[in-house]
Amino acid sequence: MKKKINSIQILLGMLLMVTVFHFFIMVKLIPYDIAWGGRLTNDTEMYGFEAISIFINLFLISVLSIRANYLKFRVNKKVINSILWIFFFLFILNTIGNLSAKSYSEKLFSVFTLILALLIWNVLKKKATTNC
Repeated sequence: MKKKINSIQILLGMLLMVTVFHFFIMVKLIPYDIAWGGRLTNDTEMYGFEAISIFINLFLISVLSIRANYLKFRVNKKVINSILWIFFFLFILNTIGNLSAKSYSEKLFSVFTLILALLIWNVLKKKATTNC
């Protein structure tokens, strides 16, 4: 019998890819002009923005891992769900922002961020005990 892949597992996989993407930008394997709406102008800005992005993605990975009981931390369900609601709205805003970006590649990320938002919505609509 095949194990069903759930929304949190998909989110974790996508967020891991995003984190690796930002790490590759930081180590200059990917040019930074395709990220942040093409608005970064120098390496100092890039390092700052990429470090923040990696931290935020790792934080969301941690929150989702706690929600799915992959990490065994005692955190109030309301706190976890509140954080996920904040990320849901941030991803919706990011989708809109990506659509207005200067670079075509950043505009393509709007689809990716919309999928992230919809997956978080799905997680929020399911009971915490079901591992989403």
